[in-house]
Amino acid sequence: MIEFKIEKGLTKLHDARKIREIVFVKEQGFEVEFDDIDESATHILLTIDGDPAATGRVFPKEDGVYILGRIAVLPQYRGRALGKILVGKLEKIAKSQNARTVVLSAQVRVREFYEKMGYVTIGDPYLDEGCPHIMMEKAL
Repeated sequence: MIEFKIEKGLTKLHDARKIREIVFVKEQGFEVEFDDIDESATHILLTIDGDPAATGRVFPKEDGVYILGRIAVLPQYRGRALGKILVGKLEKIAKSQNARTVVLSAQVRVREFYEKMGYVTIGDPYLDEGCPHIMMEKAL
């Protein structure tokens, strides 16, 4: 059974922090994973039968624009559409806070994943810690 824990700030979601450490730090080699935004953003922890499986965050950027990010699914749970479910839940949270647009910085290798959910590329690819990324947005 899929369940969600939603919290303002990362402090209360230790399992979400662990997922990000596993996926972004250990697996992908990012060094700057945690930031000041973590304590003001709304975080989601997706669990399956009580076990942590995926996480992400959303926060306001400016009037009507929200940022989705730090979307991560543990390796053993990939291929089950959890990323799509998680992004949908993050979009609903943004929309409930009067967001008109959501923006995210996607790794170029997963651009197609976001395109299938209605995101469009804005701007040119750029490097984030040596990894190619692209800005994408979606009107809600």
